[in-house]
Amino acid sequence: MKCFALTQTDHIAHLVLNQPEALNTMHPTFWRELDEVLEQLNREGQARALVISSTGKHFSAGMSLDTFAGAISMDDQSPEGRAAVFDLLTDMQATFTRLETLRMPVIVAIQGGCIGGAVDMVTACCIRYASADAFFCVQEINIGMVADVGTLQRLPKLLPQALVKELAYTGRRLSAERAQAHGLVNEVFESAEATLAAALQCAREIAAKPPVAIWGTKQAIHYARDHSVEDSLRQMGWLQGAIWSNAHVREAVLAMKQKRAGAFPSLSALTPFKTLG
Repeated sequence: MKCFALTQTDHIAHLVLNQPEALNTMHPTFWRELDEVLEQLNREGQARALVISSTGKHFSAGMSLDTFAGAISMDDQSPEGRAAVFDLLTDMQATFTRLETLRMPVIVAIQGGCIGGAVDMVTACCIRYASADAFFCVQEINIGMVADVGTLQRLPKLLPQALVKELAYTGRRLSAERAQAHGLVNEVFESAEATLAAALQCAREIAAKPPVAIWGTKQAIHYARDHSVEDSLRQMGWLQGAIWSNAHVREAVLAMKQKRAGAFPSLSALTPFKTLG
């Protein structure tokens, strides 16, 4: 991969944005490679947590402006062209939605600027850690457009609406300290190194739990976010009934008593239906 480096150790996948000279900006290759690696991790089922970190001064400066000048055609001269913009955005949105629907939790370590499309990306993750120098910016309004790949849909679930409006209307920067105060960031650390260390430690703790219980927990949390309490309780009953394991509970309790790591099976590998037959 050109835009990322992927490693897997002890059931933890670590995906690193590795184009610091370009401020880890997002272009079609970035989207394609991210989509491919997320699909791979989801299909294989061996990783139990995914950590995303970056390199250089900034986590990501968002969408590469060169992309709008060449690689992406945004035809506003006809209704047909404008309709194609919808389909293009739907495709782009689906990649970041993969982070949200991935069968494992996603923890992101953010340093420096998290700008424009990078905000779209990190709001689709489960847990956000930041270095003290980190900041968030809904940059799209500063270049004359509406944020369109998830920020305006996910950020109101994570921050007070008045603050979301302030950021989205003005393009102001939100500091790591203020982001933590309002719940966007779980914790702020002194340096990028300490931020990544905390993210990896969190991933290790998650990876020690039964993967199917983590999967079920992520399903329940996301469902409850978008549904009523009554509907969510009903879904919880169905979900728990589907994945309950006496063996997992016994092993978890025994491992805790014996002060050892539990032994749990990984999620099953997925075989895409279209490859069967």
